[in-house]
Amino acid sequence: MKYTFYLLCPLLITLKIYAQPVKKSQKPLIYIAPEIAIGKTMEANQGFPETSIQKAFFVSLGFNTNKEKAWKRQLGYPTTGISLSITDFGNTQKIGKAYTVMPFLETSFFSQKKHPIYLQVGMGASYMDTQYHPVDNPYNKAITTKINWSFRSFLYYDIFRTNHMDWRMGLGYIHHSNGHTRLPNQGLNSFVASVSSIIPVTKQVSPSFRKVSETKENTPGSTTFISGRFGLGYNVLSQTFNAQKEVYSVAFSAGKIYKNTFKFGGGFYYRFYQHYYDHIKNDEELIEEQVPFFRESPFRYATNFGVFASAELLLGHVGLSTQIGLNIYKPFYKIDWQLSQGYYANDTYYKEDLNWYYEIKRTVSSRMGIKYYLRNTNTSPKHNVFVSAHINANLGQADFSEISIGYVHRFAKK
Repeated sequence: MKYTFYLLCPLLITLKIYAQPVKKSQKPLIYIAPEIAIGKTMEANQGFPETSIQKAFFVSLGFNTNKEKAWKRQLGYPTTGISLSITDFGNTQKIGKAYTVMPFLETSFFSQKKHPIYLQVGMGASYMDTQYHPVDNPYNKAITTKINWSFRSFLYYDIFRTNHMDWRMGLGYIHHSNGHTRLPNQGLNSFVASVSSIIPVTKQVSPSFRKVSETKENTPGSTTFISGRFGLGYNVLSQTFNAQKEVYSVAFSAGKIYKNTFKFGGGFYYRFYQHYYDHIKNDEELIEEQVPFFRESPFRYATNFGVFASAELLLGHVGLSTQIGLNIYKPFYKIDWQLSQGYYANDTYYKEDLNWYYEIKRTVSSRMGIKYYLRNTNTSPKHNVFVSAHINANLGQADFSEISIGYVHRFAKK
């Protein structure tokens, strides 16, 4: 999970910067895309099991429909869809296979050229049939749970077209991680190359329909919003304190929504970590050695609050959101860092030093996930509610996975 935020957030922003209006449609309304990929599973830890070539098979169902929605026009009419895949990481005994379900969004660079480059990003879930075990599989520290988050970012280039299908090649990055719900959790990172074909299910989109209908929708320039959410998350503290416990959170924000598609805001958050509270109440070793005054007010020192800036793509009922923040108060992270970043050697646990990297991670928070809105955001509803699934992180390394429920109020445009 450590670098996923850095890799995916710029890609989501790129969707707006490089997406161009489509003058000539090449994709069918609905298509099926079988895809074969080979690549390499990167080592997740020292002593990681040896791997041969990674092999994967994907089947994607893509939708390139004509429904005139603000977000589609603003993003250059991207393709949306869902992908199913099976991945063999190159060592079925120690690393196993992944079975993945992943919604995706795809748009094009330089779409007016004969052979555009396509950018596809996706976020979903995977079932992993092989996990870490301290006795039977001690060197696979990448995956510890059966259900994991999965992320995908690919670039595609058209090779050639026939009357019945389009062929293209791709280069991509794939990541699997449990979002810090159990340790060890180094995550699996893969770099692959692929060959795929676009097989039409329906006829191609009519370019003239788009050109005429684009003028019919009166999309508001910008509106102001306020929002609040409550969340329930789970994480673990370290390999020694490896039971899942709750993280409770609340956040409030305000900002602007532009053209019913781009949502930018800022606000503040508050969190309470059950692991932190229990660790203080139980007067564990580092509490007694370093911060005995935490025992005077366990609730206070188990909390965290800060401020954040957020960006979100509104895709009808779905929102793709990212957030970066500053922790104003997170006193227990000093203990968290020493426990979670330490290591065992010769049956002795060595805690991590409080170095410069600790200071950065203690200060910077991040968050990424997906929302589902009850009412279509394309209709500019005054009141809306949502449920969401997010990974929260310290800088870029997963802190906890969270399910939230929230409310958004839009003010009338003046």
